[in-house]
Amino acid sequence: PKLKGFNHPFRIEYSPVNLDQIAGTGEASVSPEVLVAKGLVRKGTLVKVLARGEISIPVKVSAHAVSKAAEKAIVAAGGSVTILPLPHKVRPPAKGNQFTNR
Repeated sequence: PKLKGFNHPFRIEYSPVNLDQIAGTGEASVSPEVLVAKGLVRKGTLVKVLARGEISIPVKVSAHAVSKAAEKAIVAAGGSVTILPLPHKVRPPAKGNQFTNR
């Protein structure tokens, strides 16, 4: 009762970037470094591409995560998608029963 809600301790937060923002950069290859240079995301954040907007030019996109709809739109426009590995490991589940101390 004292604690309101649940905060997931291993949640991964992404900086969202939409297709219309990628098309607005005018670049043929988009990576997190290019997005930082353009001022769309902050340095050191994980990037996830979302499907808001339209893209009509072929673009090579490198990001940490991509939604399925955004991937379909990029491939349909003639581009390609590369998923970058996460810079840190996600903590594995504890072995044992529910009383295992972490």
